[in-house]
Amino acid sequence: MKNIAVLAFLVIMLFTFSAVNPKNCDAQQNYGFSFGTGFGFVHGQALELVYPTNTLGSYLSELIWEMKPVSYIGFQLDFGRTNIMSAPGVFASMAFKIGIPGDSGNHENRDWMSTENSNLTHFSSHTNRTNKFFWIDVSAGASIPLMSYFYIKPFLSGSWMHFAFSGSDGYGIYARRISTGRYHPIDDRPDSRRFSGEVIRYQQDWLFLAAGFLAGTNYFYPLTFDITFQISPLTYCAARDDHLYMVHRIYHDFTSYGLFIEPRARISFFASKAELSLEAAYRHIGRTRGITFWKQGNSEVYIRSANDSGAGLSLADLRFLIKFNLY
Repeated sequence: MKNIAVLAFLVIMLFTFSAVNPKNCDAQQNYGFSFGTGFGFVHGQALELVYPTNTLGSYLSELIWEMKPVSYIGFQLDFGRTNIMSAPGVFASMAFKIGIPGDSGNHENRDWMSTENSNLTHFSSHTNRTNKFFWIDVSAGASIPLMSYFYIKPFLSGSWMHFAFSGSDGYGIYARRISTGRYHPIDDRPDSRRFSGEVIRYQQDWLFLAAGFLAGTNYFYPLTFDITFQISPLTYCAARDDHLYMVHRIYHDFTSYGLFIEPRARISFFASKAELSLEAAYRHIGRTRGITFWKQGNSEVYIRSANDSGAGLSLADLRFLIKFNLY
C-alpha cells in the first residue's frame, strides 16, 4: 500500500509542476522557484479502533498511539509569482517532513468486551516509540491580489503520511471474567500483568485530497501574515497491527471517509533573497470506518473480521522554515 501511495503522489507532483511550468506562462508574469528547509515538531496522537458487533460499548477496542512530541526536519519547494501582488497567477508547492525516531509518550489499549453493559473491561499501557514518520504535502492553485495589501489563494491539495510505532514494557489491568460476555467491574480485584520487551507494533498510511483557501496580507512588509483552512471527507487509511505477546497475530485495516480539517497560521519575514517563517497548524482526521483482515503470524491465510475497524489522527504542528529564492 505504501508503494501505491508514493506512486500516486509522484503522479500528482508531476502533473502539478508541469501544469505551472514557466514555459507555459507568459514571460512577463515573472515566475520563479524557491527552496526551503527547516525543523519542527508535532504533538498529538494516532488512533486505532475496533467497532462492536454484540457488545455494548461505543467501541470494542480503542488504541491510542501518542506522539508527544515527535521532532522532524523538513524541506519545501515552491513555484509562483516573484511578486504576488503584481497580478493574478498560479502556484504550486511540495513539502516533505522526516521524523526523528524516539520515545514519544505512551501507547494505551482499552477494551469494552461486556455484553451486559458499557463498562471498561481491559486496560494496558506501554512506552510508545515512533519508529517511522514520513509526511508529504502537495498543493496547486491560484494566487489573487486584492486591493493593495491583501491576497487570497484557493487551492487543491493532497497528502501522504506514514507512521510506524511500537509499544514496549508497561502493565495491564483486566476485569475478572464471570462467563462469556460477563465481567466483574474492573476496579473489583482485577487481574494484573507486567510486560517486558516489545508487545505490539502498529503502522498507518494516510492518503487524502482536500480543498483549501489561504488569505494573507503584506501590509506590514517585510513582515507578512496568512491563515489557511483545508477540509475534505476524501481520506483513506491502510493500517497494520502486529500483536506480539504470546501469540503473533497480524491485522490489516482498510478504512476511509474520516473528515479532514486543518487550520494553519504563518508569520514570515523577508530579507533580500531569503524568507524566514514560523508556522502553526492543527491537523485532524475524524474516526474512519472500514474492514479488517487478520491471520496468525506464520499462516498464509487471511480471515475477514466480523468487526469493522477504524483510525483517526490529531496533531498540532509547529514549524520553523527558511526559504531561498532561486530567481
